[in-house]
Amino acid sequence: MMAIDLHVLRLRAQLLLRRAGLPACLAVALLALGAAAWSWAWQQRAVAAQLEARPLPQPSLAVAAVAPPATASDNLARFYAVLGQQRHAEQQVKLLFDLAAKNGLLLAQGEYKSGYDKAGRVATYQVTLPLKGSYAAVWQFALQALRAVPFASLDELSFRREQIADTQLEARLRLTFYLADAPSGGAGGAP
Repeated sequence: MMAIDLHVLRLRAQLLLRRAGLPACLAVALLALGAAAWSWAWQQRAVAAQLEARPLPQPSLAVAAVAPPATASDNLARFYAVLGQQRHAEQQVKLLFDLAAKNGLLLAQGEYKSGYDKAGRVATYQVTLPLKGSYAAVWQFALQALRAVPFASLDELSFRREQIADTQLEARLRLTFYLADAPSGGAGGAP
């Protein structure tokens, strides 16, 4: 019985469309689309009005007071607090050798040079390491070294390969440790 009712309705709709004509049908369809668009826009306007009516969260005074701008002396104190200790420089070099072995790199020996910057009152310990291994292992070692020794800077990382097909390459890595201790004979420490 349901199929008959649908068949009858479809037949009546076809007759109505033929009587009204194509322009009238297009006008009715456009009117329906316009009403749907207007309804959607009205709903969106209501949602926007609700969002505007909602008060914005106010930052608490505790959050605003936590982060005052740092002064130059604060920044300088933080700098000196991060520096390593000169008496532990050899232990840091041993750590580099251990990291190289862990990454499967061949590290025979390195070159070491100490220095002191009087203006900054910072001791330096420059370490140059000749490495042999894969490209990925060398980069992994360099990144691990910088994480393990946060007061070091990576000054040079160069690669050399004898032939294009070689999987092992020679690399040269130069790090500088920045140390807080005074040079031998000095009173030591940060200002």
